Amino acid sequence: MGNTTPPSEWDSGHATYALRLKGHLDDEWAASFERLSLTREDDGTTTLYGLVDQAALHGLLRKVRDTGIVLLSVTRIETTPNDNSNTGA
Repeated sequence: MGNTTPPSEWDSGHATYALRLKGHLDDEWAASFERLSLTREDDGTTTLYGLVDQAALHGLLRKVRDTGIVLLSVTRIETTPNDNSNTGA
């Protein structure tokens, strides 16, 4: 086997994800996803975007399921080691 080094975000268990939801979430629902940025897209969907660990991701998916919001997709956003766009730096 070759020696591979995973990206640093794997080491911490954190990664950036985009969750695409059907419909536009109102401000009350948006507040319940406080750690993520929320964008109401022109196509009528909502995208939640942010850096989370695996436990938080599963919690978000559970919250979406429990509230009956239709989940359209979950995308792991690949970042480069020098990309600070998801940290606010």
